[in-house]
Amino acid sequence: MTKVFLDLETTGTRTTRDRITEIAALKVEDGRVVERFVQLVNPGQPIPAQIQRLTGISDAMVADAPRFAELADALHDFLGGAELVAHNMRFDYGFLRNEFARADISFRAPTLCTLKLSRRLAPEHPHHNLDALIERHGLTGHQRHRAEGDAEALLALWQHWQQREDGDHFASLIAAQRRLPSLPSQLDPGLLQEVPKRPGVYLFYGHNRLPLYIGKSVNLRARVLSHFHDDLSQDRKMRLTQQIQDLEWHETSGDLGAQLLEARLIKTQLPIMNRRLRRQGKLMGWQWPQDEQAPRLVSAEDITTHPKVPLYGLFRAAKEARQALKQIAEHHGLCPRLLGLEKGRGRCFASQLGRCRGACHGAESRDVHDVRAREALERLRVQHWPWPGRVAIGENIATNAGDTLAWHLVDHWCYLGSVEALDDASLAALDDQPVAFDIDTYKILSRALDKHRDGDDADAPLTVHRLDSDDAPQTRED
Repeated sequence: MTKVFLDLETTGTRTTRDRITEIAALKVEDGRVVERFVQLVNPGQPIPAQIQRLTGISDAMVADAPRFAELADALHDFLGGAELVAHNMRFDYGFLRNEFARADISFRAPTLCTLKLSRRLAPEHPHHNLDALIERHGLTGHQRHRAEGDAEALLALWQHWQQREDGDHFASLIAAQRRLPSLPSQLDPGLLQEVPKRPGVYLFYGHNRLPLYIGKSVNLRARVLSHFHDDLSQDRKMRLTQQIQDLEWHETSGDLGAQLLEARLIKTQLPIMNRRLRRQGKLMGWQWPQDEQAPRLVSAEDITTHPKVPLYGLFRAAKEARQALKQIAEHHGLCPRLLGLEKGRGRCFASQLGRCRGACHGAESRDVHDVRAREALERLRVQHWPWPGRVAIGENIATNAGDTLAWHLVDHWCYLGSVEALDDASLAALDDQPVAFDIDTYKILSRALDKHRDGDDADAPLTVHRLDSDDAPQTRED
């Protein structure tokens, strides 16, 4: 197969925002360079000073060079169907894909990463950057940090491996890399073979076991692999895959268990790239006592009790709560002034826009307005815990090996943990778990129990068993 040894110089490391400044592509057939594509590229943006010092490529050098779009067709034809070889292929391939996309050209090519090959060939060595490999193997005489010099050094490294490494072993490593998705070079590809096709939670770690990202899926292997298929066009995904050093996973009986465990782990480990399910601040909610004219915003910290006045909504901030009430008012033609969202007298601004039915100026009676408002708020009503104490929620999942069951222990919407059997030893192990309300766990559980109550959980049926009773398992009481 024809190979193209590729190296790019760029204005930075962000594949979607930085740009290519130099391209070197050496087409190799039967071990010989048969054609070269070497070209400076005008990136259309300033080259940072530190990049200029590293590569020696200045703004003046690329001022009269063509833009990538001007040479895209020629480069695309040059690459043809060849297999691309680069050191840290995710970097070079990501830049190429994005530059071609900006030129409205679809580009895909088979790839090989020499950084990954080096890690597999010499796992005893800690460093596998190109400088370290050049020094280790005595491959001198190449101009470093310019595209053509690096591409030539890369070809020399490849030829050195072909001469010195066991041929069958070298070929097997190449074949194995071709079968796998484009994994981060620092992640052991053997780990992927161990990831089960089962429900659970996975954790990506960076240097020093720093938690980077936590996710869940009903098929762990497919979800983990998905991170490495479509990260080249998104900076956030690219940054994640560049930093992953290790992978860990925890199997669960089903999706409910995975959701509960994911929410707990994100709050305890605080991975830097998870935006959802992070540690919560002070919770707020709306209450509307019968003797008051408008709903009022209250603290919802003690949600585990059963308040005399219903609570509507759980919000992480007062601004979020007011925005939710404002949307309800707009949707139902309610008066924001009578709901306490704005001050003033007479006709409100929403009425002038036709968004309020006019309770603020007598077009609708206050009593009718308040009845409609209270009915509209019902969709936000927080469900109170319907049992006296702890319950065990059994999750049934059908697998190839037969049905499995796990019990999720919950007390007043607080998740205590999961066990495989409701025996004294298993339950005693969870007795010391702190009971702390978590809004995300509440939402996960209330959705699951609503489906159970309505009979919509046929794919993953639940069994609810009261732990404060010796009676037979009971379903939810409404």
